[in-house]
Amino acid sequence: MDSGNWLVSAPWLHDNLRSVKVLDCSWYLPFMNRNTKSEFLNAHIPGAQFFDIDGIKDLTKADLPHMLPPPESFGLSMDKFGIANGDHVVVYDTAGVGPACRVFWTFRAMGHNKVSVLNGGLPAWTAQGFKTEMGEPEPATNKEKYMARPVDGLVCDYTTIVKNIGELKASAGANGKQIVDARPHDRFTGKAPEFRPGLSSGHMPYAISVPFTKVTEAADPTHPQVATLKTPAAICKTFEAAGVDLNRPIVTSCGSGVTAAALYFALLNAGVSEQNLTLYDGSWTEYALNPYSEIVKDE
Repeated sequence: MDSGNWLVSAPWLHDNLRSVKVLDCSWYLPFMNRNTKSEFLNAHIPGAQFFDIDGIKDLTKADLPHMLPPPESFGLSMDKFGIANGDHVVVYDTAGVGPACRVFWTFRAMGHNKVSVLNGGLPAWTAQGFKTEMGEPEPATNKEKYMARPVDGLVCDYTTIVKNIGELKASAGANGKQIVDARPHDRFTGKAPEFRPGLSSGHMPYAISVPFTKVTEAADPTHPQVATLKTPAAICKTFEAAGVDLNRPIVTSCGSGVTAAALYFALLNAGVSEQNLTLYDGSWTEYALNPYSEIVKDE
């Protein structure tokens, strides 16, 4: 799929709505008390279906919020959505450019390349004056069983991240994949606590802080509620200012693998090769839960 179609605008989606499959992937941290399914039922893009990030996951890992689902499970979910392997899928959320990126990455990790993110999400759609629907979508079926084809290179696990940290430490950061952390900076430094009870804040050795909010902006002053992805040049500038070498391999991380995907998506749109990008699925939750993990806190 042409890289120019990874990010689509609300007018483009409006004009192509009948030729794509649309998923609402809205998600918020538990303490925010948002019921995204209820919000979906109240207003969604016509024909969209609800992708539950907390439901379509690896159910065997109860201590990790939303790990990548097994291929068979993902395929069954796609069958229920009526999504076939060859379909162009457009994902969106109510934050602008956020949780939808996690689902974008999930599709890519499952070998489904025809997937795009709606720039600005539902707020951008409604700001254009486009209509929304209410209620449950019409039931969908697949004529052919969806077959996920996992791409291992896009996913990083705990063993791999620990090995990578060893390479970084042994070379004073010169070798190994750069670890870029999307969490708010105060959680990265250890100054602020994590949201999950009992989970230490701080960061991995040699990790670099780039909070996910730094890759989006309210570009249109007439619609300040619409958060869109920054331009490729601005994204590059943001990462380079934080000390990230865009010519070296990068693994993105966050609290539980959601906002790490926003960095992943931003870097992809900024021209970084997908061969140089990996996402640590378990992210900080998995890392900090392990008593053997080395945690750094900045003074």
